[in-house]
Amino acid sequence: MQRPVATAKSLIHHRGRNLRQKIQMQVLRPPCDVFINHRGIDTKRNVSGLLFHYFSVLNLRPFLDSKNMRPGDSLYQKINEAICGCKVGVAVFSPNYCESPYCLHELAVLMENKKRVIPIFCDVKPSLLQVMDDGLCSDKDLQRFRDALEEARDTVGLTFDTTTGDWSKLLKDATDAVVRNVLEVDEEGASKNPLYVARKRLNFSSLS
Repeated sequence: MQRPVATAKSLIHHRGRNLRQKIQMQVLRPPCDVFINHRGIDTKRNVSGLLFHYFSVLNLRPFLDSKNMRPGDSLYQKINEAICGCKVGVAVFSPNYCESPYCLHELAVLMENKKRVIPIFCDVKPSLLQVMDDGLCSDKDLQRFRDALEEARDTVGLTFDTTTGDWSKLLKDATDAVVRNVLEVDEEGASKNPLYVARKRLNFSSLS
């Protein structure tokens, strides 16, 4: 049966409007809620990977470079956009963390943008985390890294031993901390969009 011309035009207009609304929402919506800062060779296949999966199941919209980035993406641009748009950062510190300028850059950007950061000290003591001068970074960047690392060490976080630790407790404690901080960030901006905060509270209440 052939559709009337008016009906077809209405359908095309309706679908076009819905497409425009979806595009506008994608443009306005930040790329993630939670940015996971980590050293891939240490934690991508255990702590960081599990956190990404767990946060995704709970609709916390996490960002993990190996999961969210695609071939052709600009590394620094994508990372910086995710950090600037996130509400909370989770910094997973590990034995080889400070050897990576990329990890330290991400941490510095998180701190410089006044993001809330939840440190997880995985198989490493906070006092052992030190920025070393390998000759690859400028003095200015080295100071940025040291300042960010010092701020992270002075922030209350979680400690975890991958050999003897309770994985379920780590996931629960990390999730509780992330949810609490996301809600507090939302409340700070509640005057702009109180309805959004109310919906978030309903979604997160099931986690307690």
